[in-house]
Amino acid sequence: MRKLANAELDRKNIEEFKQAEKTPIIVILDDIRSLHNIGSVFRTSDAFLIEKIYLCGITATPPNKEIHKTALGATETVTWEYAKDVVEVIKQLRAENIQIWSIEQTENSVMLDDFRPISNTKYALIFGNEVKGVSQEAIDLSNGVIEIPQLGSKHSLNISVSAGIVIWDLFQKLKIVV
Repeated sequence: MRKLANAELDRKNIEEFKQAEKTPIIVILDDIRSLHNIGSVFRTSDAFLIEKIYLCGITATPPNKEIHKTALGATETVTWEYAKDVVEVIKQLRAENIQIWSIEQTENSVMLDDFRPISNTKYALIFGNEVKGVSQEAIDLSNGVIEIPQLGSKHSLNISVSAGIVIWDLFQKLKIVV
């Protein structure tokens, strides 16, 4: 078995990425403190052709040297927008009939392995602050809450890890063919 060189991976250039059909997922980052987490979510969003990222509240925006370290250019491919108030973003997306799902631990949450997305439906996933999580106000405006099953002694995952797990799971369940 031979490791492939980057030139053999047949990756899209920026223009091809912009023109490609996107996965019907929008990512909302609300009050994310870590620039590395932001960059990592950009990179994951690039990998799965995510439609857009909303950067809300205290979440930093590109161009930023620390975001770039982990994004590795994904801030140039993935469409993003800054919005001060996550509630306004949620209300706008709901008005567009987009399903809003918070990624959090709550009463009556749906475990990720039990979540079944609906075909031909666009989803917006809210990932919250590293310490406080998704705000109760955002949860209240969501169509539901997805929880990642965890069996160990810790009560949470890093936000960039959570985003990777949930985005991959939905990508797979939506049967996206690229």
